[in-house]
Parts: sequence; C-alpha cells; structure tokens
Amino acid sequence: MQLFVRGRQKGVVGVGATGADGAGGAAGAKGAQSALPPGAVAALRGELPRVASIVVSEIMREVPAYNVPFKGRMGRIIERAVVVSLEGFVRVAGGARASGPDGIGVGITAARELGQAEARRGRPVEALLAAYRVGARVSWREMSGVAVDNGVDARTLSGFAGLVFDYIDELSAASVAGHSNEVASVERARLVQLDRLTRALLTGAAEGELERGAAAAGWSPPRTLTAVLVPHHRLTNTAAVLDPRTLTLEEDLPPHGEVPGPTGQAVLLVPDAGGRSRRHLLELLDRHAAVVGPVRPWQRAVESYRRALRAVELAGSGGPLDTDLVLPELVLRADPEALADLREGALAPFAQVSESTAQRLADTLRAWLLLQGRRELVAEELHVHPQTVRYRMNQVRDLLGEDLTDPDRVLALVLALGRRTPAD
Repeated sequence: MQLFVRGRQKGVVGVGATGADGAGGAAGAKGAQSALPPGAVAALRGELPRVASIVVSEIMREVPAYNVPFKGRMGRIIERAVVVSLEGFVRVAGGARASGPDGIGVGITAARELGQAEARRGRPVEALLAAYRVGARVSWREMSGVAVDNGVDARTLSGFAGLVFDYIDELSAASVAGHSNEVASVERARLVQLDRLTRALLTGAAEGELERGAAAAGWSPPRTLTAVLVPHHRLTNTAAVLDPRTLTLEEDLPPHGEVPGPTGQAVLLVPDAGGRSRRHLLELLDRHAAVVGPVRPWQRAVESYRRALRAVELAGSGGPLDTDLVLPELVLRADPEALADLREGALAPFAQVSESTAQRLADTLRAWLLLQGRRELVAEELHVHPQTVRYRMNQVRDLLGEDLTDPDRVLALVLALGRRTPAD
C-alpha cells in the first residue's frame, strides 16, 4: 500500500503515471540522472523503518480520516507497506532501473489499487490526497536530512528532490485514477440495479423480489411511492427537484394489460408524496405536462403507475393532471365496450324521437339527474328557461316511464349520460 503521495491540487494529474506493466514514469526517468552515491543509498535504506513510522504517525495526527484505520495491527502492516515502497524508490534513486519487480512501477500499481480500495470503503479521494501530502512532506524532510548527513552535495540533493516529488505526483495520479475508476464502476453497477428495481416495481414483482432488489441497489425504501409520467425532455429537470430517492425510467416503459407503455414519456416514482407533499409535487409540476398517479405503499407502486397510464389520454399540455381528481372519468373509461352497451340499452327509448330532440332530452335528463332535479339550476346549466326544463322532462317521463323511479335504472342512466363523447 502507498500512503505518502504529494497531491499538489485536488484533481491532480499524473506526471507520467504508469500502466499495469509497472514501467516507471518521470521519476524513473530522472532516477538515472540523479543517482545518489552508494553510501547515501545504504544510509537511506537503513533509515527506512524509522521514516515509515514517522510518516504513518504524522498522517494519523494530521488526517482524521486515517486515525482509527492506522492503529494496532493495521498500523504495523501499513508501516511495512511504506517501507517496501520506499525501498523501491531508494533503489531507483541509487541508479537502478525503474521497471521490474523492485522499481517504481510496483509502487504505482499499488497506489492505483489503494485508490480502488479506498473507494470501496467509501472514503473520499480528498482524504487520501491529504495523507499523501503529509507523507510527502515528512518523507522528504527525513530522507533529505539523511542524504545531507552522508555528504550529498547541493546539486545532487536538488535532483533528488525532483525525483522524490515526481514520484509523489505519479503515486497521487495513480491513486486518483484508481479511486475514480472504482467509483465509476460502482456507480454503473448501482444504476443497473436501480433500473432493475424500477422495472420490477412497474411490473408488479413479488414483495420479496422487490426487497432484494432494493437491498442490491442500496436504495432505502420509503413508505409510499407515487408514479408521475412526464415528457422525456422534462425528466432530468423534474427529478433534480424531487426526493433523491426518486426512481426514474426513461426508455421502454412497461405496458399493463392492453394499456401500452406511452411513447415519448418517462416515469418517476416519487417517495412519500401524499398530503401536503402531493400539493407541493403538483406545484413543482405547475404549467408542465405531467400525469400524477395515486399514492401507494412502495411495494404496490405498480397500481399508481397503472392508474397514470390509463389517464394519459386525459392529460392536456397546460399543467399536471392529478388522477385523484378524475376518478369518475377513469371508471367510465375502464371498459369502453361495456359503456357503449350500457348507453345503448339505457337510452334505447330515445330512439322514438328525432336525433336532435333525443339529444336535447338526454342533455336535460343528464343535468336533471346530476343536479338532483333542481329546475332553476338545470335551466342555468342548459341556458334555457325553467319552463323549458319542465316541458322537456315531461317528454322524458313519457319516454322512460317507471325507469325514472327504479334505482337500478337511474344508476344506469347516470352512467350512460355521465360522460359526453364526440358522438354526442
């Protein structure tokens, strides 16, 4: 493990960072030009355990994120790892080749692996770079002192300094690359799991499968979910202002029964959007086309999605459609063929009069039933005189007879007349 790297800035870019083949970069190239005399190399090698111990102690003192992990047995392991790394560096400083099992390339590979391991532990790269900065400062302070004590002249010492800090930069870059690659890999895997979970929710998978999917995705289930359909181009902006746990799906929305997945639409599953949160959600969607399904326990999100799908054709472009406000319309649209048969049977008596008369009488009966027979309100609704309402209702009674006193027949008439259609 490499625990001392000088990161000159947060997003440090490597100076000749090596690949997996272990070939040295800038530090390895300078090693041959800045070789230390054999006596100084031997002295440095003898001081490596002491230097490593000081490096680890200083990192523990100055970088809080590494205080606990470096204690006890783990601290001794890390000290040994620092010694091994420094030994490879000292060999190169003495003029050895950078490549091979003892060269700088080994340290670069280990630094990359360290970055990956830190990402897997959930530790930010900033903590690692802070440790590198401390390690670089302490390593240079201790090793330069040994070099001076062993007669290294100023010019050679200057070259040695360049070698040290080039090495530090290469280790830093390798660790940042390893950390970034691991984070990206983990995030890609998480996104795949979230996509699978979302599809499982939208297709009504079993509760056990959903719970396993949530665990695999590292997703903390809320109490409820609400399905929201929005146009593709609105997905990113809408999700950005919602609960971070909101699940999204943009492509190949699953169908439900005979209701196909809508084209040009994306779905969001919004956590805990009931009550005041629902009003807030509708406010966020104000003036944007969207369909908001009902609130459901998170394992039953498919019910909210199914409702939203059925309501898509009712949505306009001026603002969100709250499916809770169009339940009668959705019920009437649930089985169009059954509704057509109901209308045909319930309104059959109107076939005895002309089409125009039948339409006027049907409109009057509809208003009469929905307004509970209050003639003044019916007249206002139809923009006619109350006497006209009385005249038309007398005609309706002549056509329907006792049907108007039969609760089942009245229910059939309410349903038959409840929704106006283009044919009306």
